[in-house]
Amino acid sequence: MIPVLKRLAANKTALTGAVVSVLVAFAVVFGPMISPYDGDSMDVMAMLAPPSLAHPFGTDTMGRDVLTRVLYGARLSLLISISGVGIAAVLGSMIGLFIAYRPGFVSNLLMKASDLLFSFPSFVLALFLMVVLGYGVFNVALAIALIYLPIFVRLARNLAQVIVMEPWVQAAKLFGQPTHSILLRELLPNALSPLLVQATIGVAFGIVIEAGVSFLGLGVQPPAPSLGLVMSDGREYFNTAPWVLTMTGLAISIALLGLNLLGDGLRDLTDPKLKERLS
Repeated sequence: MIPVLKRLAANKTALTGAVVSVLVAFAVVFGPMISPYDGDSMDVMAMLAPPSLAHPFGTDTMGRDVLTRVLYGARLSLLISISGVGIAAVLGSMIGLFIAYRPGFVSNLLMKASDLLFSFPSFVLALFLMVVLGYGVFNVALAIALIYLPIFVRLARNLAQVIVMEPWVQAAKLFGQPTHSILLRELLPNALSPLLVQATIGVAFGIVIEAGVSFLGLGVQPPAPSLGLVMSDGREYFNTAPWVLTMTGLAISIALLGLNLLGDGLRDLTDPKLKERLS
């Protein structure tokens, strides 16, 4: 544990990303509990109030505190992104490991399906899936899972193609270990670090996808809070109250910055050559 913390402290990118991500997570989890306002409570005497000590992010046309709505929306957006990326990471990793370990007709079919999904631009595929699946929290998470599924399939396959040639994997095959045992015990642990790095970065872009489709009215629907819905509300009166859209966008940018820095830092820490330089 101590060597890991030392490497983390030595890597400024990972350390900065970890600090920002922890602060954002703390604000998302505990912020709504600490806030004196409710996400849906309206104050007609404070409609479109600019940022102040009472309302750091200002208020919207209904007098609702924007910071509180951002915290509630970030909680839902983060949950959707983590759920979607988590499903894609688990399912995609296992498919990719299986393709590398057992090449054949089934593996080729799975790879072709993955390549088909991968050929579409992420946001275009998200819009198409939302039209097909319908609106709602569950469908947004499912759309994110389908978007990131081929990414994890390709990454896991590429990693496993190298690992599968290692002596301990060949020995496990000779000793007659079942396929699922080799995938879980021999291949997955040795491919886990890059997959975790990809998952961290994927959560950041999952938030963007959720906010984007909800902003266009194709994702999470009112009255459920969402960062995309808060931004969509702010778009309608941007000329008179720019702080709603601006502050929400700033909050999203800070969260994405932290997650991306953390992902880049973890990628550096899992690089064997970098480990040797820092040890």
